[in-house]
Amino acid sequence: MKTILAIHTGGTISMSQNEKGEVVPNDENPIADQQVILQGQIKLITDELFNLPSPHVTPAVMLKIKQRIMKAIDDGIDGVVITHGTDTLEETAYFLDLTLPNTIPVVLTGAMRSSNEIGSDGLYNFRNAIMVAATDESYGKGVLVVMNDEIHTARYVTKTHTTNVATFRTPTFGPIGIVTQNKAKYFQELIRTEVADINHVVSGVFLIKAYAGMDGELFDAINKPETKGLVIEGLGAGNLPPQTLPAVKRLIDNKIPIVLVSRCYNGVAQDIYDYEGGGIQLKKMGTILCQGLNGQKARIKLLVGISDGLKGKRLAEFVSNAIS
Repeated sequence: MKTILAIHTGGTISMSQNEKGEVVPNDENPIADQQVILQGQIKLITDELFNLPSPHVTPAVMLKIKQRIMKAIDDGIDGVVITHGTDTLEETAYFLDLTLPNTIPVVLTGAMRSSNEIGSDGLYNFRNAIMVAATDESYGKGVLVVMNDEIHTARYVTKTHTTNVATFRTPTFGPIGIVTQNKAKYFQELIRTEVADINHVVSGVFLIKAYAGMDGELFDAINKPETKGLVIEGLGAGNLPPQTLPAVKRLIDNKIPIVLVSRCYNGVAQDIYDYEGGGIQLKKMGTILCQGLNGQKARIKLLVGISDGLKGKRLAEFVSNAIS
């Protein structure tokens, strides 16, 4: 019999719809005491660590979840399931993927419909996540996200729809497995994983999205001593309007690391275009091209790297190495 720790942090999966149709938090988590596993197969330990809507989750909260999991690993737990709001689930999942040792299965799940709505998906997703965490083949695959019968890596999964139960997708690469017959079946795996065992998180790491006609105003607004880093969601393969370049250079001159990803849903940022504001020029200026991550994931990676004390070339290697 395997022992699985269920860490509940809040979100729609723990909420209910009131008489007005509004989804609101409950004083008690309706999922936490549900018996969703066949008796005699899995021992489930419950920890209601937080009760937060996911927009309330911060890197400091993510760090506390990481620390709770580390304690569970020391205690000999076989796997961990985390219930979480879906708005920032992918960021918490990736933060844990970067900061936890790749030993026991750690699985995040949530719900798009609250606990008392018709067609609520929370209990079903929770049960599947527990089954995945208890499957032997789930070891060594990094942190996973299980939603709607699919298994995704924390590194690449993203929320793609505001309300649909099939919202979590992995652009470009697809899910690595499915949940069927009460267990996980895998068809892909990550090439490599990396761990930064941080004990604190820095502030002052920002995310800006590029747009047509953009100038340097937003970049100059964050160019101050307390700024630790910046991620830019660039245009296309990783390009910027030329009017932004002087302000970007001022940030680089102030030793603020800048990571460039694409705002596109699929594909990777690359130094392809050789014109003013093109990826080739931006790379020569000193921006770090990060391939495969979206903006919010790249921000988490940059934040973790800076929190781990990485600088210069070491930080650039850590942040840019997202695929291989």
